Amino acid sequence: MQYQGRAWKYGDNVNTDVIFPGKYTYTVTDVAEMAKHALEDLDPTFAANVKPGDMIVAGKNWGCGSSREQAVTCLVAAGVKVLIAKSIARIHFRNCVNGGLLPVVCPPAVDAIQNGEIITVDADNYKVICAAGAFDFPPLSPSLKAILEAGGLIPMLKARLAAEGEQ
Repeated sequence: MQYQGRAWKYGDNVNTDVIFPGKYTYTVTDVAEMAKHALEDLDPTFAANVKPGDMIVAGKNWGCGSSREQAVTCLVAAGVKVLIAKSIARIHFRNCVNGGLLPVVCPPAVDAIQNGEIITVDADNYKVICAAGAFDFPPLSPSLKAILEAGGLIPMLKARLAAEGEQ
């Protein structure tokens, strides 16, 4: 799979409370409404200007803090398909996979990418391509790749259960 979109670049230690503000955690449950609040405390322009296919490019420890899955849900609902970071907090990494958001750890690409530039991620060949060049990233395990290709864990499980029901 190939993804292409504009880079939204952010720094280190962006926590889940900044990605999706905690004040909405128990009151906003509609995913379209969640998208309207994505990154509002970090970048008030994001929700109004993000386009389907755009990508988050981040520094170290993206998604630290709580295990809040809304931090992935709001980005996916806003149209973000890929997160490229220097490092991703462990639980957030898994929430990305489960939510259908491709997590890419590639520090050299993060350093090279400029905010707003159009970038490509070749998920089949494990490359991030930007104006400064192409950068390799580590492949995901077959099981994580299968979850992402299905659009996330719940869509994958629904498809498997439906297939089992047809037998």
